[in-house]
Amino acid sequence: MEERPDVQKQILADIAKKLPIFTRAQSGAIRFCDRCQVIKPDRCHHCSVCETCVLKMDHHCPWVNNCVGFSNYKFFLLFLSYSMIYCVFIASTVFQYFLKFWVGDLPNGSAKFHVLFLLFVALMFFVSLMFLFGYHCWLVAKNRSTLEAFSAPVFQNGPDRNGFHVGLSRNLQQVFGEDKKLWFIPVFTSQGDGHYFPLRTLRESENPLLANEEQWLEDGGSDEESAGEINNVSK
Repeated sequence: MEERPDVQKQILADIAKKLPIFTRAQSGAIRFCDRCQVIKPDRCHHCSVCETCVLKMDHHCPWVNNCVGFSNYKFFLLFLSYSMIYCVFIASTVFQYFLKFWVGDLPNGSAKFHVLFLLFVALMFFVSLMFLFGYHCWLVAKNRSTLEAFSAPVFQNGPDRNGFHVGLSRNLQQVFGEDKKLWFIPVFTSQGDGHYFPLRTLRESENPLLANEEQWLEDGGSDEESAGEINNVSK
């Protein structure tokens, strides 16, 4: 209800003192969602399509008609990998009929056009999915979301695209979990609760916010970070 920007900034800072919030808005203020009326956890963004704030939002995907974020990012990657395998399977099984068409052994009729169409569509989808899957593998290796790749998260010391990069192994574990046998199975194994993410540059002994983490967990609070300009970046 406060209309003065400076007072708003101070109110949000006072509220967030006991919360593990490390990212800021471009102005340096604690990021707040005007639509949901909440302080956002780190890496959380508001999706104007879903009309809600999404934890560790990556992007809004029209193919699955949902936002890709903390709760389903592993499933999205598996969806891409399964789709690529399916395209390879289709192309490999149709290829023998393509060879028959090429040498003229395939009878004339509509079937030969279906064979050509199916082969080329499978290959086109495979190439498209390969680039998309490769890009997201790179994001996982760097521990970035699509939004963070376009616009670096802002910390107290300024923007840093690698702020959440804690090493390849730990980055993979945050998405797929520690049990490698479950990495390629569609069950939720991602680490954490989507509110707090380890940082590369901040140490517990050096950052006063981390000192309040135990108290925050006991109080049942949640982590925050905000960014309301989501669809401008990738959707």
